[in-house]
Amino acid sequence: MTLSQHVISSISPVEIGARYPRPVGRNAFRGHHGTGPTETAYMVTTSRGATGWGLPLGPGDPGTLIGRNLFELIDPAIGVTDSAALFLDYPLHDLAARILDVPVHVMLGAAGSPQVRCYSGGIYFDDLDDGLPVIAQNLAQDHASGFRDFKLKIGRGYRWMPPSEGLQRDIEVTRLARSLYPDAEILVDANDGYSINTLVSYLEAVADCNLYWLEEPFAERWEDLEFLRDHPAVPARIADGEFEPDVDRIVRFGAAGLIDVALMDVIGHGLTAWRRTMPGLPMKASPHAWGLPLKTLYAAHLAAGLGNIDLIEGVPGDTLGTVDNGYTLADGLLTLPDRPGFGILTL
Repeated sequence: MTLSQHVISSISPVEIGARYPRPVGRNAFRGHHGTGPTETAYMVTTSRGATGWGLPLGPGDPGTLIGRNLFELIDPAIGVTDSAALFLDYPLHDLAARILDVPVHVMLGAAGSPQVRCYSGGIYFDDLDDGLPVIAQNLAQDHASGFRDFKLKIGRGYRWMPPSEGLQRDIEVTRLARSLYPDAEILVDANDGYSINTLVSYLEAVADCNLYWLEEPFAERWEDLEFLRDHPAVPARIADGEFEPDVDRIVRFGAAGLIDVALMDVIGHGLTAWRRTMPGLPMKASPHAWGLPLKTLYAAHLAAGLGNIDLIEGVPGDTLGTVDNGYTLADGLLTLPDRPGFGILTL
């Protein structure tokens, strides 16, 4: 069956949410993240009874799309083609792939493996409330759920502790994670909460921890990134581009060898935009996915479909409002189901 045989008959809001396995604490900038947010997704139904659903990219007017032929809104080869429908980027990809009876990552080109390496992004500043031992508990909990690699939030001295004490705690947490999991890839994320001098002190203190990447150490400046690239204690990879990115600027940083991994958000950048951006990207990618476990599943399809993604951000927890989705996380690998669309069924 082709997309041109389907006309949009209804677009309905669907409430979904996240349930984290534990309350998530602070990062360098933001306060407590709680136990998981609630979001509004959209279910799109066609005249022939086909359905697709997903998170919107932002606000839009569903009413303008009722009665439109699906083929006018999305081209399976490139993504959403009508700007009025772009806010339904993920629902329309899900719908199109279900009609074509293929997983989304296959529709995207199947350039990567359907087994995607996935790290835990859930290690925040919980030690500020419950002491350093809680970091070991959180690492163990995520390890037990199938993660083998971990991203640690750093930058405690930006808002929550005196700068010298915050730096020392960042070092202690990093060294603790490395001692407990000597085979893990350890990533660190400062959420732009470091100065260049504090960052150098931190990197020199954890130089033997073999960090996988350093994420968003400070607001991107060409001169600071050049200095960082030449410093002997800097990890092999600098990851950036999550926070309000100027994508063209991030690409220029990558072309100059100053950023190694582009982090534009799964939703903030969008699936159609990622399909357009990825072929010309001069560095690796790992779309930011924090907030909802559903975003991790979207990132997995980007990795399996477009390639050029070595690992993705895992959001520990469950997606409320859905049933068994067929995805499995074991020994650090997230395996995608062989189901049409994103393969996720709503209640």
